Amino acid sequence: MGNALDYLREFHFLTAVLRLALALFAGGAVGYGRTRKRLSAGMRTYMLVSMGAALTILISLYLTEMLNGPWAYAQEYTSLKFDGSRFSAQVINGVGFLAAGTIIGVAHQQVSGLTTAIGLFVSACMGIAAGAGFYECVVIGVPLIVTAIEVLKPIEIGYKRRLRNITISIEFDAITDINDIRETVLAQNAQIFDITFEQTKHEGDLRPSAILSLKLGRKAASHSAMLSSLAELPCVYAVQELIS
Repeated sequence: MGNALDYLREFHFLTAVLRLALALFAGGAVGYGRTRKRLSAGMRTYMLVSMGAALTILISLYLTEMLNGPWAYAQEYTSLKFDGSRFSAQVINGVGFLAAGTIIGVAHQQVSGLTTAIGLFVSACMGIAAGAGFYECVVIGVPLIVTAIEVLKPIEIGYKRRLRNITISIEFDAITDINDIRETVLAQNAQIFDITFEQTKHEGDLRPSAILSLKLGRKAASHSAMLSSLAELPCVYAVQELIS
């Protein structure tokens, strides 16, 4: 087993093919769930980012081999210096710039695209590991990343729904209706510790809306019961829980 790994860590044509294929697989495994959910950055995007990162490492290894072999004379007659680690550093910078572009602000002071951004980042890191021949890192890393992105998400959402703190976005008819909303919240054994007023555009008209940060008491109703009680108010057009 040890001899096989030593062979696979050597730099030649077969290991280059293996590393590119492994990077492609790693990116595809991370991005598959996003394609299944029809999200913008899907499997192909993750595969290309991962393989591109692996290519930079392979190019770095190739240049190192050439400068220590056929191109050695270039270093003798010039002040040429080569640092292969800069390739991976530039990949991280480039992917960071790409990932930042996927983070956008959406309605109700929420942010979208954080998971996409970090997914692209770790996909590039898996590509760098595959290109460098760090096979153990890829084999261990990919299942852990997929678990964090896909398996733990519903668990996290379920946990947040059981917390005593809840953030609600609510649209209502007039600003004076906030008193009725407040009384309904208090009737559910909860308290408002922060409120932010907004305006929501609906069919050309601007409606008052608010983001309520609530703390449920020990005897308070559940999240769904709180939402239902607010939705039953005649002045309320829409209400939803904000889960980041």
